[in-house]
Amino acid sequence: MQSLRAAFPIRQNSIPLVFFVITALFMLPKVWGFQQEATSENDYKQYKGEVVDQSSNKPLVFATLTVEGTNITTITNTEGSFLLKVPKNMTEGNVVVSFLGYQSKNVPLAQLKPAKNTITLLVSVMQLSEVNINAPKDAAALVRETLARKGDNYFDDPTLMTAFYRETIKKRRKNVSLSEAVVNIYKSPYSSVRQDAVELYKARKSTDYSKLDTVALKLQGGPFNTLYVDIMKYPEYIFSDGSIANYKFTFDRSTRINDRLIFVIKFDQLETINEPLYKGELFIDVENRTLTSAIYTLNITDKVKAAKLFVRRKPAKVDVWPTEVAYRVDYREKNGKWYYGYSNVFLEFKVDWEDKLFNSVYSMTAEMAVTDWEKNVTGNLPKNRERLKKSIILSDEAIGFSDPDFWGEYNIIEPEKSIESAIKKIQRQLRRAKPKGGSAAAAR
Repeated sequence: MQSLRAAFPIRQNSIPLVFFVITALFMLPKVWGFQQEATSENDYKQYKGEVVDQSSNKPLVFATLTVEGTNITTITNTEGSFLLKVPKNMTEGNVVVSFLGYQSKNVPLAQLKPAKNTITLLVSVMQLSEVNINAPKDAAALVRETLARKGDNYFDDPTLMTAFYRETIKKRRKNVSLSEAVVNIYKSPYSSVRQDAVELYKARKSTDYSKLDTVALKLQGGPFNTLYVDIMKYPEYIFSDGSIANYKFTFDRSTRINDRLIFVIKFDQLETINEPLYKGELFIDVENRTLTSAIYTLNITDKVKAAKLFVRRKPAKVDVWPTEVAYRVDYREKNGKWYYGYSNVFLEFKVDWEDKLFNSVYSMTAEMAVTDWEKNVTGNLPKNRERLKKSIILSDEAIGFSDPDFWGEYNIIEPEKSIESAIKKIQRQLRRAKPKGGSAAAAR
């Protein structure tokens, strides 16, 4: 059985551990069962709805909802939908809804319904008087200053974060693999060189091998794919001391986020640099020089060079190359300190077999949202055997899909309609596969 393994090598100018594995399958798909868990549905309330532009009614993607005065938070999906869970004894308070370039809104919990909530946000109009005429002229110097101040502006205590992670693999528009997990992130201070540790709390998955033809893709690295997009913690993978000089930085428009004035800085690799680097936008808080968001893509103009960043080994009769590689990271603020809140990675590849008339297009999406956090008072980390390895393939570790209350009180990213449809289909298959007189046994 031949296999193709693709990966970012560990390099100073590329984000590591975005892997995929392609294996020619000569086996039948497995039917996965599950054991139902007791849920704590009586201990929390949940609210569903959408966040939209007040004028156009357009869904706002990756808008943040946070219960004021707490660390409970969630984020809208690519259709603008959200699912927020709060303890049942929390009857008062506001949900702060924020989105880049829009005015934040406080919505009283008492006004939210269990479902079909529509929250509208207004565009934050910039006034000329708001533009800081003393803005620095050197955009590159501002980026360097922002990176240098991470110890002052970001969490300086060890922190234990709860996060929801989802990864999907599609063949063209069809979902063929879906994995989800709740993980504990042992986040070290931003001023520390110690890397973060990740512990798996619970996970579920499904793969429809019938849609993969003879090719099965697996995303290796799991939550680390998204965690390493945290530029402020891991700047060496995009803006190392040696590679930052390979970019051109320019000031673009200004905007607002959470009612704060934000510089938007565009960056792109210099024309004299031949290696594939990145281009995108950095959103930097005017007042305290804090990176609040970043959106960027890998330069894949030269597909041969771009493919070398991923492909280590391959069968002789197949070519694989990326057609799009995109990243996003968002930070959140509490009590004057910022912390990693959300990130996603999108990868699209073409797989071209020499003996096939048409090539195949596969896309992979990995996203992770921090849904709660607390100070890690002891600073202790999980034992080595309890930590996720950076080589993890989550779809090999998870145990299959369970009932809709599988996550209990944990906040998750609301599934998109296509994913939700795939989950319902999986659940129907499980019910049909369930043996009479008992539940199916959990499988690994």
